Amino acid sequence: MRTKPLLVALALSLGMSVSAQKETQVKLNLEQAKQIIPKEIYGQFAEHLGTCIYGGLWVGENSSIPNTSGYRNDVLQALKELKIPVLRWPGGCFADEYHWMDGIGPKENRPRMVNNNWGGTVEDNSFGTHEFLNLCELLECEPYVSMNVGSGTVQETAQWVEYMTAADGPMAKLRKQNGRENPWRVKYIGVGNESWGCGGNMRPEYYADLYRRYQTYCRSYNGNRLFKIASGSGEYDLHWTETMMKQAGNHMNGLSLHYYTVAGWSGSKGSATKFSDEDYYWTMGKCLDIENCLKEHIKIMDKYDPRKRVALMVDEWGTWWDEEPGTIRGHLYQQNTMRDAFVAALSLNVFHKYTDRIKMANIAQIANVLQSMILTKEDKMVLTPTYYVFKMYNVHQNATYVPLDITCEQRQVRARMGRDGEQRTLPIVSVTASKAKDGTLYVSLSNVDLKEKNEVTIDLGNIQAKSVSGEILTCKNIADMNTFEQPDVVKTETFKGAKLSKGKLVVKLPAMSIVTLAVK
Repeated sequence: MRTKPLLVALALSLGMSVSAQKETQVKLNLEQAKQIIPKEIYGQFAEHLGTCIYGGLWVGENSSIPNTSGYRNDVLQALKELKIPVLRWPGGCFADEYHWMDGIGPKENRPRMVNNNWGGTVEDNSFGTHEFLNLCELLECEPYVSMNVGSGTVQETAQWVEYMTAADGPMAKLRKQNGRENPWRVKYIGVGNESWGCGGNMRPEYYADLYRRYQTYCRSYNGNRLFKIASGSGEYDLHWTETMMKQAGNHMNGLSLHYYTVAGWSGSKGSATKFSDEDYYWTMGKCLDIENCLKEHIKIMDKYDPRKRVALMVDEWGTWWDEEPGTIRGHLYQQNTMRDAFVAALSLNVFHKYTDRIKMANIAQIANVLQSMILTKEDKMVLTPTYYVFKMYNVHQNATYVPLDITCEQRQVRARMGRDGEQRTLPIVSVTASKAKDGTLYVSLSNVDLKEKNEVTIDLGNIQAKSVSGEILTCKNIADMNTFEQPDVVKTETFKGAKLSKGKLVVKLPAMSIVTLAVK
């Protein structure tokens, strides 16, 4: 009877790992389910950076690659399946050097430009305002347009808004001459980007006044009511948020926040595909530290805006690794592994908890740059592990968030940047839940453990469930990825490891797995 404990003790004394199924308990607090998860939490970001636009989304009407009016057919179809709610453009750092009038009119007359922020690439401006807004119509998503505050003028900003949204007037006349009779609907306007850095290296006190000035001339035409977003902090710059809320809070609808899971802002950020187990667990800890960051900014916003009129917009987030060897410097092309998929899932789980303040998030970026949904090479396209997370999770869009309590194993990981030297506590299992309008309960679970499976028991309370179905994203190795030669290494499959039993949902989560369940 004592053989097994003796063997375990011997294995531990020899430094060997002992496999044992771990257990997690989850209780759903259905009576607290009141907050809607805005679909815009699943927003995307497309900057003129590397091959995100040119080659990723856009190949031009004369390309041999199958396209619809210049947009890649394969990419269009893949993005439609994601149900993208909002797309941010043209940047990013690029926004504060972009002059919109260079990107309208006959393509042969548009001036070429040098993209000084990202590799010195020369662009022909064939993808401009019409091409972007028409793409948003094809994808049935809201456009989010970032204005040029860093090197532009108030007049330039005012005229761009008028060009896009006015039914009459000189800019509307110009738009009609360029082939678009009716104005577009453009809800989201960003007044500058990272104005503390590449957007002008400004002090918050200066930018707050500049923001107040620029937003004044962003007019709402013909019932197209603008949602004006101020350039916000990078990570833990709380002084920036305090200054903006104090000096300009009454003039904004939203304030942005940028947070990257990155090893450092200088030197090597680490490989996207070659990393140790320690690196992996550190990444999970750094990823989840976004919750502490959000709490601190939200605390300041609550101080000046207790009614939560101003939204927090996490309009840049995701992983940032070293560029892939052999790619163009400054194009930020990186591969995407199952590690990145976990960063996506865990981050979205956090965003769901704070949607009383967070109304939008935009992962960086949609194609071929940083933590992208899609990679392209000439006429080939591959879907990344992160793509599959967004596809699995789109059931949570506009559903009602269900708060929950979770008890699971915790792992200690050491921080490497930010508040360097701190120990972070990493929950091995992360869970989020929502309830759709038709009554379906959706539960998404992640087991970040590299070796051990985990049995999760979820108390369903008064839900009278009759069936459960789901899908799983998992891998054999945490560095697994999809390539042009092997595009289906990591993809979703039907999940059969969940069952209903006496008012509880029991889920057997494999190691390194992400699961979404539909309980009806």
